[in-house]
Amino acid sequence: MSLVGYARVSSVGQSLDVQEAKLQSAGCEEIFREKRSGVDTERPQLKECMRYIRKGDTLVISRIDRLARSAEHLLQLSRELEEKGVTLKVLDQSIDTGDAAGKAFLGMLAVFAQFENDIRKERQMDGIAKAREKGVKFGRRPVMTEEQEGEARQLRKDGWALQRIADHMGVSKGLIHKVTSRPGSSGV
Repeated sequence: MSLVGYARVSSVGQSLDVQEAKLQSAGCEEIFREKRSGVDTERPQLKECMRYIRKGDTLVISRIDRLARSAEHLLQLSRELEEKGVTLKVLDQSIDTGDAAGKAFLGMLAVFAQFENDIRKERQMDGIAKAREKGVKFGRRPVMTEEQEGEARQLRKDGWALQRIADHMGVSKGLIHKVTSRPGSSGV
């Protein structure tokens, strides 16, 4: 059972000194250090830390925002820690998942994170519906206009090979095949 610390700052210009001092005074035997943005999904030291910790260990961080990029990410990490039998201790917010109150607090965070997600999805769907009402089209723009598709169908009727049409129009042979093979396209 060891105390393992994780310290992170967002940029190269910032210092890990304050966090490291807190983690050392908390008794951390091993400290993983990282200078990366919290939104960066590639945090090699965090991944290494998660691989390093074992059942019975305690992961110690100075503040919640040093570990996770969002409440949802925090809960994912805390579930991962719980599955490994590792407790999480947050020094500045006095959270310790080794006791019932700490687990309850993280549980409340989970509820709020899910609520926030649901509200965000609802707003997004409302926004999409309003945009559609205004005539906004979603998805990828068509590679070919209707006129170009008509030209491709005519060239195919005129006996042009698919590859020749594709080269002529600067698109793939597969797209020409798709355009000229649609029902009612009169493709050869």
